[in-house]
Amino acid sequence: MKQRETLGSRLGFILLSAGCAIGVGNVWRFPYITGQYGGGIFVLIYVIFLLLLGVPVLTMEYAMGRASHRSILPAYRMLEPKGTRWHVMGYLAMAGNYVLLMYYSVISGWILYYTVLMARGVFAGLDTGAIAAIFDGMMASPGIMTVSLLIIVLGTAVVCGMGLQTGVEKVTKVMMIALLVLMVLLGIRSCLLDGASEGIAFYLMPSTEHMQKAGLWNCMYAALNQSFFTLSIGMGGMEIFGSYIDRKKRLLGEALTVTFLDTFVAITAGFIIFPACFAYGIAPDAGPKLIFLTLPRVFSSLAGGRFWGTLFFLFLSFAAFSTMIGVFENLQAFAIDLRGTARKKAAAVNGTIIAVCSLPCALGFNLWSSFQPLRPGNTVMDLEDFFVSNICLPVGSFVITLFCSWKYGWGFEHFLAEANEGKGIRVARILRPYFQYILPCIVGFLVVYGIVTYF
Repeated sequence: MKQRETLGSRLGFILLSAGCAIGVGNVWRFPYITGQYGGGIFVLIYVIFLLLLGVPVLTMEYAMGRASHRSILPAYRMLEPKGTRWHVMGYLAMAGNYVLLMYYSVISGWILYYTVLMARGVFAGLDTGAIAAIFDGMMASPGIMTVSLLIIVLGTAVVCGMGLQTGVEKVTKVMMIALLVLMVLLGIRSCLLDGASEGIAFYLMPSTEHMQKAGLWNCMYAALNQSFFTLSIGMGGMEIFGSYIDRKKRLLGEALTVTFLDTFVAITAGFIIFPACFAYGIAPDAGPKLIFLTLPRVFSSLAGGRFWGTLFFLFLSFAAFSTMIGVFENLQAFAIDLRGTARKKAAAVNGTIIAVCSLPCALGFNLWSSFQPLRPGNTVMDLEDFFVSNICLPVGSFVITLFCSWKYGWGFEHFLAEANEGKGIRVARILRPYFQYILPCIVGFLVVYGIVTYF
């Protein structure tokens, strides 16, 4: 059997894992739902849930990967007791990775297009209506949407075809370091704006008034939901990176490090957005349009706004591209592990599949806009996001929690032994009831509640 590729360093593993987790959701979704659910109190609840839910499931994924040295489907097959069929979940995870890239490539294309527009100074001096017209024009253009996503998919396939260390690890390291530097610079600049202090106070100071306005239950559920989805757990996206590392470090510490980086990016994004919103009198709960309709207006009014706006969308491009590479690497591992396909051939085949299958999502906003699945007003992207966010991620995580904690699966003792091998923070045996009962109940609740409330 051909020897499996490995990452060249622990830093590469951490930045690659963080790069897969850190994406548009950190910069786009986290700030706007923070604004919608009351600012500081939401952030506090979010961090608590992240530690209680996200870190344990992430540790389980890493353990499955390192124990098997395989991607998610063959990992289940290798670790499951004989005669059981846990590996069926691996097929759903594989499907989820493909579908995720089918719409994430489109969103990444939007960000790339906006980076070019900002660098060219297109938004300078425009009012909100003119900026909205640019966004609407992009969405209505099959050409712009298709070319943008094809550039993203081609770049992703080329990087992942170059090799694990020479392509994926090396490129992700550079992008992640650049991303973190750009975030800090943008955060400092935003916090120095006149009137920024009100935005900082809204963002960081827990407020019962804001919490009551949003509703305590809504605030808690939104924080629970965001803490779960921010790490991209449940579809093997993190399990694969566990399969590339050695046993020198215990896995709980590695999960905490990656979670810290992911949270740092999300919270720093708030320092970029909220001070700017309050400085320019913009509602902090503007929703998803905040990034594409509101912030270009802010940058067009800011001294040196073309420069700072370009840096912002460049940083956002790095976040999106790092996720594309991380998830695409999972597809590479499927082909290599299951069929023995050469890496470059796997990249070409997967790149072609993603490019072709992303077209319905791109065309769903224009030529195919009459197709409205699930409920009126939906697009193809909404259908694909529902499949990933409401089915694959929560169901996958629910199965992983059972598989790693119950004797009918891999079992808690095997998980504990793998997670605690090496140096670092231990998973305490006393936490067994939490892993076996409480954690599956929380994730199971997310599965049911998420589907019921969607409809």
